[in-house]
Amino acid sequence: MQYDPIKRVLGEAFNKTPFLRKLFYNLLDLLLLRTWHIHKELRAWAKGKRQQPMRILDAGSGFGQYSYYLSGMSKQWRVLAVDVKEEQIEDCTNFFRKIDRHNVQFQIADLVRFQTPEPVDLVLSVDVMEHILEDVEVFKNFYASMNPGGMVLISTPSDQGGSDVHGDEESSFIEEHVRDGYNIQEIQDKLKSAGFSRTEAHYSYGTPGKISWRLSMKYPILMLGTSKLFFVLLPFYYLITYPFCLLLNYLDTHGKHATGTGLIVKAWK
Repeated sequence: MQYDPIKRVLGEAFNKTPFLRKLFYNLLDLLLLRTWHIHKELRAWAKGKRQQPMRILDAGSGFGQYSYYLSGMSKQWRVLAVDVKEEQIEDCTNFFRKIDRHNVQFQIADLVRFQTPEPVDLVLSVDVMEHILEDVEVFKNFYASMNPGGMVLISTPSDQGGSDVHGDEESSFIEEHVRDGYNIQEIQDKLKSAGFSRTEAHYSYGTPGKISWRLSMKYPILMLGTSKLFFVLLPFYYLITYPFCLLLNYLDTHGKHATGTGLIVKAWK
């Protein structure tokens, strides 16, 4: 199904005031398991760095929730957030201006061709690489944009059922994906071919995460794709399901998984 129209509707619904936008970010933080994993990795990276001037690239910033989180972790950090969609960049620029969050700059950019004007210490790429065919070119641009010792942090679907694909005869749940998921060794090899000296990767969305994703994301999105009237029912739906999702997200984030439908990948220059 097409995911972008649903994201657009959600953005419009929560963009009427800064309070609603912040509420939207908080809801995403609670609901999205990938956010639990990313926040955990970012907190680990941030140890000993919060009082240091750091430059960060949010590569594929979308709604801007990760730029909001990062810019709130330290006023010493400068975040450059880029996205290929002009409407997202304009929307985020207006919101961050309204809340006086001045350590973030938004810019339209195609990651296949973009390198930062100044070297960065961290590149964050969340649910982006599955949308880009020329992935090695993007990895090379990440590498060229980074300071020595810098890290790239990537969240993306795996080939173990990522995008809710479990066989050759199935297609991606999200039609905008150009690949159903990465093999865990494949993405590390591609990063090394782009120049990165060291990589680490582990599975996310193990058994607890797969159940949580269906309850918290897949079924609500399918309902919203059927009719906007389901917006009225969503609060009641989550009132019932979210306590289970909360426990499942905790188990997935703090457990080790032999396989999973998501990947958390890190690489260092």
